[in-house]
Amino acid sequence: MLRGIYTGASGMLVQDAKMDAIANNLANVDKTAYKKDVAIFKSFPEMLIRRINESGLGETPGGSYDAAPIVGKLGTGVELNEVFTDFEQGSLQRTENNFDIALDGKGFFTVMTERGERYSRDGSFTINQDGVLMTHSGNPVMGENGIIKIQANNFMVNERGEITVNGDLSANPRDVVSQSGNNWANPVVIDKLKIVDFDNIREVKKEGDSLYRGTEYSGPPVPPGDLKVVQGFLEKSNINIVREMVDMIEVQRAYEANQKTVTSHDQALGKLINEVAR
Repeated sequence: MLRGIYTGASGMLVQDAKMDAIANNLANVDKTAYKKDVAIFKSFPEMLIRRINESGLGETPGGSYDAAPIVGKLGTGVELNEVFTDFEQGSLQRTENNFDIALDGKGFFTVMTERGERYSRDGSFTINQDGVLMTHSGNPVMGENGIIKIQANNFMVNERGEITVNGDLSANPRDVVSQSGNNWANPVVIDKLKIVDFDNIREVKKEGDSLYRGTEYSGPPVPPGDLKVVQGFLEKSNINIVREMVDMIEVQRAYEANQKTVTSHDQALGKLINEVAR
């Protein structure tokens, strides 16, 4: 009877953890390039139930408990195995802003923080007073040659991530592109966005504020594979609101079922102690 209470309680705990993941996903559904969290559970080992004699001992005519007839299996509960991040590609949304850059494929931008290099899919950038390309949190965006410095309305990013500036600083890149068929009069490649990927992306961990860090299990950063950089677009979150709402309802029903199991066992145990024992 106590085993039933523990089993039901373990079910309530894992459903509570899954609800936390779903609630966090829904809270960040409009966050640029947000990747949803998925909670995974595993069950404790099941126990075989064998029929015993009337005395309550596991004795059989043959003298071996292992020879007793098997009645069935008994579950012993579940536990939270891990909460991992699903890096499925989100849809791209056009913004017409040169400082908005999206990654179409697997990979991460590299930004510099107080804790060292971190990685992000959020390409909503800006520049500071010194012309440094920054995230909106104030972290410099890294190129292969270091921190990237540009001037407003005087840079373009191609599909390979190369940052090109116009030698004529007075020209607006949109005007130049529209008049000369995507060719500036004096284009200069100053750097290339430092974009990386990981061999075991499932082990890349969130740090908050759209940042990720590598771990010993994810392996070191490696060059990305099939990836295209798109300027003037932002990646939306990969969360399906309808799917998350359905999962939330399922979690609520499962939690209530486990709660009723605990309540029923508690009531039966109280009756056994208070009435039968008399």
